[in-house]
This record gives sequence, C-alpha cells and structure tokens, in this order.
Amino acid sequence: MGCRGGARLLPLVRRLCFVVVLLCAPCLCSVSAAKRTPRPAVKPPPSPAPAYPALPVRAVCLGGWLVTEGWILPPLFDGIPNKDLLDGTQVQFKSALRKTYITADQGGGGAVLANRTLASDWETFKLWRINETTFNFRAPGGQFVGIGASDGIIVATATAPALPETFQIVRCPFDKDRVRIKAANGYFVQAIATGEVIADYGEPTRWSDWDASVFLMTKVGQQLQGEYQLCNGYGTDKAAPVLRDHWNTYIVEDDFKFIASSGLTAVRIPVGWWIASDPNPPAPYVGGSLQALDNAFKWAEKYKLGVIIDLHAAPGSQNPWEHSSSRDGTQEWGTTDANIAQTVQVIEFLASRYATSPSLFAVELMNEPLAPRATLESLTRYYRDGYDAVRRHSPAAYVVMSNRLSGNKTELLPFAAGLQGAVIDVHYYTVFNSMFSNFTVQQNIDFVRTNFSGELAAVTTQNGPLTFVGKRGAPPDPSIYYYYYYYFLRGKKERKGWIAGFLFSVKFMRFVWAEINTSVLLGYEMIDLDLQVCVKAN
Repeated sequence: MGCRGGARLLPLVRRLCFVVVLLCAPCLCSVSAAKRTPRPAVKPPPSPAPAYPALPVRAVCLGGWLVTEGWILPPLFDGIPNKDLLDGTQVQFKSALRKTYITADQGGGGAVLANRTLASDWETFKLWRINETTFNFRAPGGQFVGIGASDGIIVATATAPALPETFQIVRCPFDKDRVRIKAANGYFVQAIATGEVIADYGEPTRWSDWDASVFLMTKVGQQLQGEYQLCNGYGTDKAAPVLRDHWNTYIVEDDFKFIASSGLTAVRIPVGWWIASDPNPPAPYVGGSLQALDNAFKWAEKYKLGVIIDLHAAPGSQNPWEHSSSRDGTQEWGTTDANIAQTVQVIEFLASRYATSPSLFAVELMNEPLAPRATLESLTRYYRDGYDAVRRHSPAAYVVMSNRLSGNKTELLPFAAGLQGAVIDVHYYTVFNSMFSNFTVQQNIDFVRTNFSGELAAVTTQNGPLTFVGKRGAPPDPSIYYYYYYYFLRGKKERKGWIAGFLFSVKFMRFVWAEINTSVLLGYEMIDLDLQVCVKAN
C-alpha cells in the first residue's frame, strides 16, 4: 500500500511508515544473535540483466505521488465541498421523531424500515457521490436504496443505481448532521409510525425533533481518501488542476538527484490502472500521471537509478483500502475473467512503454491483494499472464509478485520458482499494532531480529524466487522521531520547500544507519526513507 489504509485511525505522527524497499540478492544472509548464515543461491534473472542497479537494491517508495492517499497529504482534499461526504463514507440515519434508525432489512434485498433503536451493520449505508449534495445509498448486501414501484415506499433491491436510487441530502444550516433526504420523486423521506420509510413528505421544515422528515446523520468508520474520492469529490474539471499541480511539485528532479547522492539505487513508483488510458482515463479519473511517470524515468536515467513500477491500484480494487482506489471499500478485483484481462493489459502497456529504458528494473504486478476475496487461483492465473506480458517486452526486468495479505506467506513459492526473474514481495508492519507503542528503539530492533528475519527465511528458499521487502512499518514511538529531525537538520538544512518536524520525508534516511543499524538486522544496508509522509511547503 502506501501504508495500509484499514488501520489509519492513529494520528499521523504515530502512523509514520518506514517505506523500505529491499530486493534481496542470492547471497541474502539471515541473522541470529550469534552469526549470519549464507542463503543458498537462487536463479539469476534472464540475461541481459537491467542496466542498473546492481543487487542488492536499496530503494524508496514514492508513495502518495501518482496514486492518492489522503492520509499522506490531507490538504489535497481541502477544496472539496462537503468533503466529509465522499464516496465510501459510511452513514447512519436516525429519525429525530421516532428515535429509530433507517435499516436495510436483512442487510438488503427487500424493505427499508425504521424500526431499530440501535445501529449496527444493517443500519449502515455507503455513499456513492454524484455531486456535493446528491448520492446513492448502498446497503450492506450491495443493493442500492431507492423508491419502490408505488406509493414512494423505500426499498433496497437495485443491483445498480439509476434515477430511482438517487437522493439529495439537505443539511440543516446550523447543524450539518441534522438532515433531510429528498428522493427522486421530489418528496422527502420520512419514518412513519408503522416502521416503514416513505418518500411522501412535502412540507417545509423548522428542523425540529417533531418533524418526521428530519434525521440525525452519523458518520462511522474510517473515511476513504483515495484517487477515486478526490477526483469524484472535486469533479473532473476541478480535480485536474489540483492533481497536475501535485504531480508537478510533490516529486521533482531534485528529489531524484538527492536520492541517488544519498546511496539509494532505485525508486518504487506506485501507479493506478487508469494510467494506461492516459490522457483520457475513464471518469472520474483525470489525465496527466503518465507524463509524470515519463519524467520519473528520464530523471532515473540521468541519475542512474532503477525504477520499480508498482501497480498499486488494480481495476476493481484488490483490497478495500483507499490506496487501491476502491470507490466504497468493496473489493472486486479478480472476480471475472474480463477484470483479470484488463489488468494484464495495463501491465502490457507499462512494460511496452518502458522496456527500452535502462532504468526499468522491475514491474510489480500488484500491490497487496487481500485474501480470501482475492483467491490464490485468480491471483496465480493473473501473475502468470502478467509475467508473460512483461517478458514479451523485456527479457531482463524483474517481475515482482506481492503476497496476499492474510494469506500464507509461502503460498506463491511453488508457482514463482519456475519463473526466471520472479520476485516475491512481502510486507512487514509494526506501525499499525499498538503493542509497539511502548517499545523502545532496541525492543523494536530485537523484534525485527526475532520475528521478521525468521519470516524472511521461510520465503527465501534454495533455487526459489528472490525476496523483495516492499514495506516495513515504523515503530510508532514518538521518541524515535527526534532522531529523524536531528539528522535532517544535520544533513539537509537547506532543503528548500520541505516541512520538517513530525512530517518526515526521504531526507531523514540517516536514521537507520545512525540509530537502528539495519545492516545488522538483515545483513544489508536497508535505507529508511519516507516519501509517503512528506509534505511540500507552498
């Protein structure tokens, strides 16, 4: 992910993510308290190898650049009207008069009632935003709320939204969470004494609790702030200048120069599936990210850096989080052959476009598919087709295959072992676990030694694929952040345009060398960089 969106309830300063990218060479060493043990040799990539860099590669993930993650750069969303009601926002409506919640009976597929005094899953609806005041309501079962065939009775039966499933949320001028809901027939929804919900109320309101058309709206869960939410929230015309300014200023050539001069050898660049349709991607996305990726390759070539293209957001979304650009948290990738074929076409596009660049180091076919919805059968079928797509254009680039989150860490080994230049991507996080909040720096180091090195040993096998540590979560200990700031000031006092303090960037990489000594942990100099939580000043 950039960093996993499902657990972003921590304040930003406590969910700082170490974006550490490591492609382990055949000589990867495991670590114990006593000694390092050499790993067995594994298959080399097909010849010729990428022009640069050499293994082991040390790289930084340029998260939050070409795939939006709102927690990385919240100000991107500031100009959206009603920005608390974006696509995927989960809402509950309680009748001010009846004191009961609107509920999709059985989770959807039938009547919509107002007969429960406590809210749970059936009383929670996901918004599909049409404009700043007009929405579709998606029930827990996936059906959409709408007007029934007669008498304005509200039901949740439609499998796709149309005009009858369109509602306007009218907010009280002195309390934005006191609302009325106007249906497509022009009437307001009300909860009547029998428990039914009907759109037949045409009277004006004083917003009192005696008005059956007044509801108290509660927003629950973590709000999604991904590319879909940003583009659909602004609308295409307004989103285009916001994103293009972001792409042109968030990462610039000078960043690549700094990365190269600091001992890094590659960058990992997350992209979304819509980049293959640039400059005219499907709504609500806007064009321009492809030009930014072209610039990245130009800069990488200039400074002799490798590029790992990472398909971070697949069509249909391979996980329910914002960094996969899910509209409402629904995970639909891999459910149809057409969806898998579309994803392969994106890989084909990227591989063909950059195959001749000496900086094309690797193509990551997908970031963090989530089990069990992303099945192993669908994933390996896609990985085989995606691998072939890369090989049609590049015999040398590595092909990175992300393990399924919540899956068996070794499940891809038999499949990938037969593919030259295949790499397994594994992610390890501590930042999202409160257990680490009270750990000292040394305790975090000891945990990595004890736990992560053993897990890496399980996925690094004789004659098996290479291993790629695409992410490692930072220990959420605020005392550690001082060192980032300290080394930032020592090393780059004049880095114009960056906000230092508790929002950290690539400029803080000296932390690992000076404080954590990661080279002792896993046998390599794994650089601690974080472009994901850096913010550029205006």
